[in-house]
Amino acid sequence: MISSTENAEYYTWGDNCDGWHLLKTDNLSVIEESMPVGTQEKMHLHQIAQQLFYILSGEATFIIDDLRAVVKAKQSIHIVANTKHSISNSGDQDLKFLVISAPKAHGDRVELERE
Repeated sequence: MISSTENAEYYTWGDNCDGWHLLKTDNLSVIEESMPVGTQEKMHLHQIAQQLFYILSGEATFIIDDLRAVVKAKQSIHIVANTKHSISNSGDQDLKFLVISAPKAHGDRVELERE
């Protein structure tokens, strides 16, 4: 089946952020997400799921444990399970990226306080 943001299950999250489930199975999830300039996700972790973030356009700033990483378009970053992380868009254009999770990350999220 061909999936796109035109026909995939849509949801909103955070502060005006968008998501489309391109693939939604228990073992593998592929989501395209969009974050407007100035938005930020809450610090969290996934106890079981590992994730790969692939930046389609814009520039993402990740906080992973206590490290800061800037990931640009056509780059990716891997987050192993049980690693606290967040993503923000402090760039000057909307951020678009793929989140690939194995197994699925929905239902496996633990919210954390910022330190």
